[in-house]
Amino acid sequence: MAGINNVGQSGLSYVDQLKSLQDNKKPDETTGKQDLKQEDFLSLLTKQLSQQDPFKPVSNDQMIAQMASFATVDGIGKMNNQFDTLNSSMTSNQALQASTLVGRDVLVPGAAGVKPAGEGMSAMVKLPENVDNMFVRVENAMGQLVRTFEVGAKPAGDNKVVWDGKDENGNSLPAGKYKVKASGLLDGESKEFEVSTYANVNSVLLGKGDGNVLLNLAGFESPVRLAEVLEVGKA
Repeated sequence: MAGINNVGQSGLSYVDQLKSLQDNKKPDETTGKQDLKQEDFLSLLTKQLSQQDPFKPVSNDQMIAQMASFATVDGIGKMNNQFDTLNSSMTSNQALQASTLVGRDVLVPGAAGVKPAGEGMSAMVKLPENVDNMFVRVENAMGQLVRTFEVGAKPAGDNKVVWDGKDENGNSLPAGKYKVKASGLLDGESKEFEVSTYANVNSVLLGKGDGNVLLNLAGFESPVRLAEVLEVGKA
C-alpha cells in the first residue's frame, strides 16, 4: 500500500506510520473508509513483511510490540464506545428518576425566587457561624426594596427564613420574581450571607449529549441542572 515504508527505511514504527496515514486524511473526504480496521492492519502488515529489507528484517520483538500496540488502540476505541452507551443509559435513567420531581418544590442556589399569587416565599440562608441577629431584605424584579425584617439569633449552618409576601405596610404584593438577601454582624462587621431559594419544577429535559439532566423551574428563564438541587420537598 502506498505511503507505507518498512521500519528500517523510514525510522518510524509500523503503528506510527498507520497513525501518520490517518492524520493525513483530508477532513472533507466523503467516500471510502475513514478508519483503519483490524483487517487493514493485517493487510498492511503482510505488505510490510513482503517489502522489508532482507538485510534489516523486523525482529520478532518489534513485530509483537506493533501488534500489541494496535490491539491496545483498538481496545481503547471499543471501550470508549461502551462508555458512550453507558453514559446515555445513565442519563436516561436520571431523567426518569427526575420526572418524579415535576410539580414539587426544589431548593436551588441563588437569591432570586418566585412568589405565587396570594402566598409568601421561603429561602435558605447559609451562615458560616452563629449570628446574634440576622436581617432579611426583599427586592422586587426591578431591584426595589419592598420589605425588611429581623429574624433574630441564628446558629451556624442552614437556616430557613419565610417572607409572608407582604410589603412594609402589610399589603400583599403581586406574584412574580423577588430576591431575598440576608445579612448580619460577624466580628463587628456587616456581612452578606449565601441564600438559596425554592422553585417549582415544571418539566424535566435531557442535556445536549453532555450527560446532564435539566429542570425547567417556574419563573426561571433558564433550566437548572439536577446536580445543583440542594433539597427536594415542599417549601
